[in-house]
Amino acid sequence: MLPYVWRVTKYDPADRDERGSYTGSEEPVSDHGPVEAAYLEAVAAFAEDTGVRQLAVREPQAAPGLAHFGLEPAVEGGGLAGLFPPDLTGFHDGALVPVPLGLELVRAMLRDNGAWCRLEVEDTFAVHVGWDQYVYVGSAVPCEAAVERTRDLGLFPEPVEASPYDVEPDEPGVQRPADDVFWARLRSCVATGEAALLEEMHLDNASRWHRLGEGSLDAVRARLTPRARLAVWPDLSTDVGAVLAGLPDEGLVEFVWEDRDGRITSVVADEEQFPAAAARLAGARAAAVLPAYVDERTPLFTAVLPDADGAVRARWRTEPTPSDRAWAFLRTLRRGQTVTGTVTRIASFGVTFVDIGGFTAMINIPELSWRPFGHPGEVVEVGRQVTAKVLDVDLVRERVPLSLKALQEDPMPRIARQVGRIVTGEVTRLVPFGAFVRIEDRKDGFEGLVHTTDLAEPPVDRPEDAVRVGDRLAVEIIAVDPTHRRITLSHTRATRHA
Repeated sequence: MLPYVWRVTKYDPADRDERGSYTGSEEPVSDHGPVEAAYLEAVAAFAEDTGVRQLAVREPQAAPGLAHFGLEPAVEGGGLAGLFPPDLTGFHDGALVPVPLGLELVRAMLRDNGAWCRLEVEDTFAVHVGWDQYVYVGSAVPCEAAVERTRDLGLFPEPVEASPYDVEPDEPGVQRPADDVFWARLRSCVATGEAALLEEMHLDNASRWHRLGEGSLDAVRARLTPRARLAVWPDLSTDVGAVLAGLPDEGLVEFVWEDRDGRITSVVADEEQFPAAAARLAGARAAAVLPAYVDERTPLFTAVLPDADGAVRARWRTEPTPSDRAWAFLRTLRRGQTVTGTVTRIASFGVTFVDIGGFTAMINIPELSWRPFGHPGEVVEVGRQVTAKVLDVDLVRERVPLSLKALQEDPMPRIARQVGRIVTGEVTRLVPFGAFVRIEDRKDGFEGLVHTTDLAEPPVDRPEDAVRVGDRLAVEIIAVDPTHRRITLSHTRATRHA
């Protein structure tokens, strides 16, 4: 917050009643003449006193369709004609403009006809134009000369604590940047058909739409407005009739459609405007109807374009989606970290899903235990709390694989130290080339293979000619391969040593 702030107006404080309401004769619109010129000269004087030569455009707005914002009639170009190109290139958050161009923006705002922004130099200077031609000027220095000059111009500079148009403190949470991870995720979603529409909110109250393909993504990225907010949506539907048939009975929605020339247009309409809006979709290639209310409007994920150095300096934020909240949570995780969560589901294909604080991570079958098991339910159960190690944090696919066994001691090296030992174990299963014998007296004990040639003397052709499942068999541990988790046993060698 700047230490010196003035409310500069044409309204004499003496013409206010006890409630602070203005009772004088000054009109709340611009005279397009000497009073307007006085405002501009006063702002220029404060800028000169502060020593600024250029200003940054912050949170710009331009009314859709070049309509006016307030009491003055609309003008061609929305008050920005001649200042910026028709596509408003250069009128974006963070754009630096010289003070003379900044004064022209102040003029457009004083005329209340289709453009608004904050003009600022961080921690140094600010100009905010409010309704009814209330102008707030802030500076890091006292600006005595500018204050006196403003009075000489017939305006009233009143010291105030702060501009009512100062930016509100950032909302809790971290804004997702449109960085390389974002674009990699978007590319993946486009490739799988999950997403194909990008909304570019280049102004505070206006959007541009881009329909994406794998070959067009880089070109779209290159022409986005600096610091724009982005929202990713599923593709438009080519069944336009079905889209229109699904209109709600009432409420506010946004029609988005692509015409035969590939241009994407959008318009917000209520139930009374539905017929006219629907008529504009005649002949469209594809279309969608999206909720217009913030609490109902949920894209797949969102982001804000960072500056060239990777920092997000735009103060505006997107409404976080479930994917955005997942991204924010994943940023707090690190590979090798220990987390605690609750088992929520064991899939039919064996993967175990664990809630680790609002995000669902997964444990693949090989990471459940060092020991053998037949089904994941023998190791974990739904509702049980588990502690696991984070194996990776995949921000692109938004996946976190966990491992239970990474926090357990691998018993296989201990088994490897028992080579040459004779043990007695149960035959658990027969295979064409031998029999498996459990060599530990526990349900999840390790099993080793006795090859058919080592089951009996003289050798047999089939394992079932020597043993049956459930038999107790003395075996010698003759080899342990910890890498491939293989144990080789011999019954005949155990018998010879008996």
